[in-house]
Amino acid sequence: MLVAERARAERLEQIIKELQRHRFGRRAETLPEDQLLLGLEDVEQVAASGEAETDATAPAERAARAAKRRTNRGSLPSHLPRIEMVIDIDDHACPCCRNALHRIGEDVSERLDVVPAQFRVLVVRRPKYACRACENAVVQAEAPARLIEGGLPTEATVAHVLVAKYADHLPLYRQAQIYARQGITLDRSTLADWVGRAAFLLRPVHDRLLAKLKASPKLFADETTAPVLDPGRGRTKTGQLWAYARDDRPWGGTDPPGVAYVYAPDRKAERPITHLAGFRGVLQVDGYGGYRVLAERSAVHLAFCWAHVRRRFYELAAAGAAPIASEALDRIARLYAVEAEIRGCSAEERRALRQEKSRPIVADIEPWLREKLALISQKTKLAEAIRYALSRWDGLTRFLDDGRIEIDSNVVERSIRPIALSRKNALFAGSDGGAEHWAVVASLIETCKLIGVDPQSYLTDVITRIVDGHPNSRIDDLLPWAYAPPQALKAVA
Repeated sequence: MLVAERARAERLEQIIKELQRHRFGRRAETLPEDQLLLGLEDVEQVAASGEAETDATAPAERAARAAKRRTNRGSLPSHLPRIEMVIDIDDHACPCCRNALHRIGEDVSERLDVVPAQFRVLVVRRPKYACRACENAVVQAEAPARLIEGGLPTEATVAHVLVAKYADHLPLYRQAQIYARQGITLDRSTLADWVGRAAFLLRPVHDRLLAKLKASPKLFADETTAPVLDPGRGRTKTGQLWAYARDDRPWGGTDPPGVAYVYAPDRKAERPITHLAGFRGVLQVDGYGGYRVLAERSAVHLAFCWAHVRRRFYELAAAGAAPIASEALDRIARLYAVEAEIRGCSAEERRALRQEKSRPIVADIEPWLREKLALISQKTKLAEAIRYALSRWDGLTRFLDDGRIEIDSNVVERSIRPIALSRKNALFAGSDGGAEHWAVVASLIETCKLIGVDPQSYLTDVITRIVDGHPNSRIDDLLPWAYAPPQALKAVA
């Protein structure tokens, strides 16, 4: 057992290092989150197997572990149906005197059970009525509106396909295989038809979501590649999914968090200019030059990301002895220590503490960087890293004077990760239109996830209400925020 415990400890130590690299490393070095989770699963499985082996020979340890599980496992959600099972004794006579036993209480335990996904058929009958006196009079209730006229699915079924594709990252051909195991033959093209019709229906909600976000005084922006099939050339082309996010929970803002994705076939500066038309405020971004064009042409102030600055120095420090890069990392770490201290404070408190603690650190960094830049070759990677920071200094220091601004753009980078997972599983979008559908549905799903709303229930209700003729004048009632419990909007990110 000692050897197994040592091996387990070494494996856990390796995973912790990988987690640290994933959290703090430069983008090219970060390990995909799902790979980290797989590693942890293996360690936990081996540990459980060892405990099971011990339980088989040590009843006392087994009982102690069982008691600990009962204490720490928590309660199961109240909305789940309860199927009760009574396990009673066979003989209700006293084993001593044979008098009748009377009940003095009971022990109740709950376990989580699962029934594999079940499909059902909703049969809609519409009786027809005729008048015996009037031969031509036939009366029948109107058929309810449907998303897919003459089609098989209910709105809940279509919502399930959307969530599986854009939240659980299951391409449609895999979903078709899952349905086939239940004896339901659905072509991938049929599922694609459902997705396309639903995405078209949801476009006004997506547009309104983006418009509400643009009315904010502060947003995050980022972009990621979206490979799109290009039949004319027989290969894929590289489109872009732009993400515009808001999350004011770290400083107690009242605007609810959300994210809207917009597809564009390229990465030209005109794209964010078009997407953010009408936006006035602070835009927190990475170092992409297109945002500077936006700031020059509109009343937008850029706040740059310290995490991107840090990654450049980390690359140099990780490669070997690099005292300047290492010292830069230490100085930036002191800024992040202040941010950890003030997270959850009001904007005014954050600003005051940053002025007191962060401003002196930042004031020392700039002349120090200029001094080091003058001492080294201008063609080195270190010089590039220093120039990257100095050329964006105004935007990097903007957070000091505004408690609403974050030190980095990690909020929107977290919103980009689900897109990357879908991209990894689906490989590419089939067309520019498919990528636009991706942006529409993913925007609503990811906003739901940010505020703790179940995307399946949300999309089912929204699609049903639109099909039933929900008025466009009340489109705000269809935004994910209208479905969120108040406490979910106030939780600190």
